[in-house]
Amino acid sequence: MAVRPWSQIADTLRQEIAGSAPGARLASGTELMQRFGVARNTIQNAIDQLRAEGLVVSVSGRGWFVSERKPVIRLSRNRLSAAERAAGRGTFMSDAATGNWKPAVTVKIYREAVPADIAKYLDIEPGTDVAVRDRIMRADGETVQLAVSYIPVDIAEAAGIEKTDTGPGGMYARIEESGTHLTHYTELVSARPPRPRESEQLQIPAAYPVIEVIRVAYAGDRPIEANRMVMSSERYQLVYQIAAD
Repeated sequence: MAVRPWSQIADTLRQEIAGSAPGARLASGTELMQRFGVARNTIQNAIDQLRAEGLVVSVSGRGWFVSERKPVIRLSRNRLSAAERAAGRGTFMSDAATGNWKPAVTVKIYREAVPADIAKYLDIEPGTDVAVRDRIMRADGETVQLAVSYIPVDIAEAAGIEKTDTGPGGMYARIEESGTHLTHYTELVSARPPRPRESEQLQIPAAYPVIEVIRVAYAGDRPIEANRMVMSSERYQLVYQIAAD
């Protein structure tokens, strides 16, 4: 199978970027067209690939530059721990502390009939009303994650988490304070194309994948939250540290 010209150009530029300083300016589109002898669309496809990998960023009116952004590290080992909640950090805040970037979260609270694909994780009937926490998460001002949590109404009411700010330690801290002891979590990780709203909010091309993580939180045998997280694959690194015993 023949390699597409834009892919070969992306390979060449990727190697050059590896030896460049953060913030270095790339050649202009016209210069790259002349260098490689290809059409503008071919150059744009190569640049789009490098952007999706987080290697280059656009500065309006100035061109493309080698990215200075650090990846968002999602370290599974401690982000869901009781120790992090005791330190006053929720999961996203734990990621921010690990990566030393500034977090910001926009939250919408509402109730709705639980979607059928989420109902199975909560072990409830589709259409049952649940409390919803719908969040847009930003790292240093850039949207990197969309997260929607679905919580049984009795759990949400007891914990008082149907408000935008749930306080130090986040939602899980309030749930435990209400007398529901969290025992374990299950995460299902997959990749897929972004949906139109996701592509727009994460500001990524529709052709590039997002990482979807569905986390189910349990209190004993009862699932008490299902959280669908959609992450920019060009920014996130999911790090899992697993004991060998």
